[in-house]
Amino acid sequence: MKHEEAFYIGYVTKTRGLKGEVQVFFEFDEYEQLEFDVVFADMNGKLVPYFVASAKLQANKTGYFNFDDADHIDKVQPLLKKKLYLPLSQMPEREEGEFLYTDFKGYLAIDETLGELGEILEVNEYPQQFVATVMYKETEILFPLNEDFIVEYDEDEKTLTLDLPEGLLDVYLES
Repeated sequence: MKHEEAFYIGYVTKTRGLKGEVQVFFEFDEYEQLEFDVVFADMNGKLVPYFVASAKLQANKTGYFNFDDADHIDKVQPLLKKKLYLPLSQMPEREEGEFLYTDFKGYLAIDETLGELGEILEVNEYPQQFVATVMYKETEILFPLNEDFIVEYDEDEKTLTLDLPEGLLDVYLES
C-alpha cells in the first residue's frame, strides 16, 4: 500500500505491559467510527501492515492495541512513535456539504491586508482551536482558523481569504 492510498489516524505512543500491547494516540477526529482489522505503520517511508488482534478504544483519543504475531514487548518496540494509517476505503463517509477546518490543508491563504501568505502546509487541532501553518517570506508562521478571521473560502479555487489581526504575523517576522 502507498501513502496516497491511505489516511493518517495517529501514532504509537508507548508499550504497555510485556505481552506486546501498545497505546495509540488518535489524531483522526472520528476514531470511534473506524474499523481496525489491519493498520499500516510507516516504517522508514513504507507502509507495513499489522493485523489487529484486539483494540480497546478510550475516551481520551487513545486506544490499546494487540497485534497478531506480536506477543512480546520486544516485537512491538520498533512501532514506538510510528505513524499509523488505514486504507482510504475505510474513511468514514461525510454528510454532503460537511467541511472541516482540516480540509484547508493545501489551500492558498490570502490575507485581506498582506495579500498572498502561501499554501497551508498543515492544520493542527489544539484544545482551544485549529491552527494553520504557512511558509511566509521564508518563515514558518501559525495562525488560528476560526470564524472571526475567515472571510471566505473557495473549494473550487482552493483559496482561503482571511482578515488576520494587525500585528499577528509581526511576532514571526521580527526575529
